[in-house]
Amino acid sequence: MEYKKCRQSAKRVISPAKEKKQKKCASDLNDPEHQSEIFRMAKQMVKERQDKTGSNCLKGVSGKMIVDEKGMKDSWKEYMEKLMNEENQWDIGILAEVKEGPADCIQDR
Repeated sequence: MEYKKCRQSAKRVISPAKEKKQKKCASDLNDPEHQSEIFRMAKQMVKERQDKTGSNCLKGVSGKMIVDEKGMKDSWKEYMEKLMNEENQWDIGILAEVKEGPADCIQDR
């Protein structure tokens, strides 16, 4: 019960202060002096809600950390070229027929 009483008394103090701040912000919307502050707060709110994209750093092939944009792009390019140009080992003992033309239709029975 003591917790509930403390919480209620805190709400009684916080609620009027919150209302006072909201009224002040609303009156500042029309004031040209405070418009730049309002726009700054709006930009900050939009930025906080955006998803994080990309990363700040990347570990290169040599094991060193890369932090600049160009270095990260070059590192990814090098990695993808290596990945796409790598020859895979094939088991020569397994032969598969080469199918030309459209694929056969798969039917449920």
